[in-house]
Amino acid sequence: MYSTPSMITLMEMTSLAAVAPLLPPGWSTVGTDLNVKHLSATPLGMNVCVQAELLGVDGRALVFKVEAFDEAGKIGEGTHGRFIVENERFLTKAAGKKPST
Repeated sequence: MYSTPSMITLMEMTSLAAVAPLLPPGWSTVGTDLNVKHLSATPLGMNVCVQAELLGVDGRALVFKVEAFDEAGKIGEGTHGRFIVENERFLTKAAGKKPST
């Protein structure tokens, strides 16, 4: 069966891909929020696709409506939040959380 984590990954990747071409070089988005329902099982071998629609922008915060479909119909739906970040600054800040050895 197609797993919920796989569906969530595809929802996140599709949302990122929807806005990535609009961002300046060196910028990306990171996931901040996810509220989805996996509505129906999908047997192995069936194709799955996801649609992401940008519902709102608040500064650098983005909210998407996400829906997943297999060949028989809708299998998942919900909302997904992402935040626009400058890659180098984001990675430096994250690395600063690691304890020094």
